[in-house]
Amino acid sequence: MEAISNFISQINGLVWGPPMLVMILGVGLFLSIGLKLMPIMKLGAGFRLMWSGRARGDDDDGDIPPFQALMTALSATVGTGNIAGVATAVFLGGPGALFWMWLTALVGMATKYAEAVLAVKFREVDERGAHVGGPMYYIRNGLGKKWAWLGGLFAVFASIAAFGIGNTVQANSVADVLASSFAMPHWLTGVILMVLVGLVLIGGIKRIGQVASALVPFMAVSYVLVGLIVLAINANEIPSAVSMVFSYAFSPAAAEGGFAGAAVWAAIRFGVARGIFSNEAGLGSAPIAHAAAQTKNPVKQGMVAMLGTFIDTIIVCSITGLVIITSGAWTSGETGAALTSLAFETGLPGIGNYVVAIALAIFAFTTIIGWSFYGERCIEFLFGVKAIAPYRVLWIIAIPIGATVNLGFIWLLADTLNAMMALPNLIALLLLSPVVFRLTKEYFENQKAVGIK
Repeated sequence: MEAISNFISQINGLVWGPPMLVMILGVGLFLSIGLKLMPIMKLGAGFRLMWSGRARGDDDDGDIPPFQALMTALSATVGTGNIAGVATAVFLGGPGALFWMWLTALVGMATKYAEAVLAVKFREVDERGAHVGGPMYYIRNGLGKKWAWLGGLFAVFASIAAFGIGNTVQANSVADVLASSFAMPHWLTGVILMVLVGLVLIGGIKRIGQVASALVPFMAVSYVLVGLIVLAINANEIPSAVSMVFSYAFSPAAAEGGFAGAAVWAAIRFGVARGIFSNEAGLGSAPIAHAAAQTKNPVKQGMVAMLGTFIDTIIVCSITGLVIITSGAWTSGETGAALTSLAFETGLPGIGNYVVAIALAIFAFTTIIGWSFYGERCIEFLFGVKAIAPYRVLWIIAIPIGATVNLGFIWLLADTLNAMMALPNLIALLLLSPVVFRLTKEYFENQKAVGIK
């Protein structure tokens, strides 16, 4: 087992090395330039489209309203990465890692936009009448059948990785934090999660969309509000914290307290890697949810989709990162969720650690239901509709197992498969970028023709 672990570790170092990080940032930058920075310039228009898409789409061609599609994608995206991932990035890369997370998000908005545009453009209707899409479909339908093998690779990697990053790792994180904060046994957390997730999955994408649209806004707003309260308490430290974020992004962070120090490359590496882990721009997961949106206009859904990266990283991750830095907890030697918990507890004694525990539990629960949908769509692409029910059963069984076992190897394997998911998707985004640019140009020319800015 140790030999296998070492082998996977070597692959992990390769696939998450400089070439992958450069490729993810490079594709995002290429798309941003090709779109003339539209995702950033049209951010307000995206929020208006999101708000208007709460009830239903602009037609009946789809399964869930655009807002619910975004919330489903966010349910899988806003998770342990926003609490533990940010803390790990700051612990390993210093405050400068937060700057590189921001940069990853800004170019990642273009990536997420392009993914959703292609997902709606090249989606299909399966034998149940459900709208299915994502990288595997826009690779096959956009690049032609000779590229279908690449879509198949994505589906294989994603369906397996989902059990790690979207299931067992999340269940384990919830079990750990509830055990430390409320003395709840790991097995009990696993059983409760299994029952709750099972009840949601019975209803399929429509139930997932409904649950996500109720829980995600509530949990995100609540977490951000408490974070803002802590920042208000630490208001005097905010200027120096922001200064550290920018200065340490380009200069080494010296050792201080329990912080071992970090080179500039560490800030870049962990900032970019954890930024991608958090917002998933480029992985190809979110477009699977956006393909189910009730819309015939790929550009509209793309503009809604790009908000996911902005909300996840620019808003939620920033709150976590700034709370950690302003509290001074980043030099304590703690890492992961324990570091975030310490930072909130420093600002709100007796309350802060419980806030983080509850937020992490809800974040992880919604991630489990969101990623279950991604895995199902990938299995359906590979084996057809008949494979969905067995996959759901395995998914539900894996939850209590994940809550009660040591997941070091599974974490490593899932992290490696995530990078391998990204490769086929990034290749497809580059090859299909002319389609994205053309559809975007046509949409805004039509908007201009009818007098809409």
